[in-house]
Amino acid sequence: MQEIERKFLVSGDFKSKAFAWSHIVQGYICSAQGRTVRVRIRDDKGYLTIKGPSNEAGTSRYEWERELPLEEAEQLMKLCETGVIDKTRYLVRCGKHVFEVDEFYGDNEGLVVAEVELNSEDEEFEKPDFIAEEVTGDRRYYNSQLMKRPYKTW
Repeated sequence: MQEIERKFLVSGDFKSKAFAWSHIVQGYICSAQGRTVRVRIRDDKGYLTIKGPSNEAGTSRYEWERELPLEEAEQLMKLCETGVIDKTRYLVRCGKHVFEVDEFYGDNEGLVVAEVELNSEDEEFEKPDFIAEEVTGDRRYYNSQLMKRPYKTW
């Protein structure tokens, strides 16, 4: 399945607008440039995700994901590269879209990023008032890169 998304820094209140949230811990079995294999534990569920390389604009790439039993995800986390992403994801509805707002912890404390998934690269969407600078395509903000070069080191 092709994933099309845009990514933004966040400034201002988003938590009061959230209709749901969850805690996410994830690691990478492989984080080679352009291809990643991710293990994620979201609340009490596990997931395995494989992502292909992004297009030139950084807006689109292939993504495959399957839910795993929690115990299997916990075992796969032990195979991951050094470093982990720890964050809370808030879901905020704006117009016809849902923005996923990630508040990071640990070595990425202080970073808050919002993503919106689109049906096409030129799809119009309404931006909530907490949206700041667009960082789509800036590899520093990819979770696989934040694991290797955390926000606190910038």
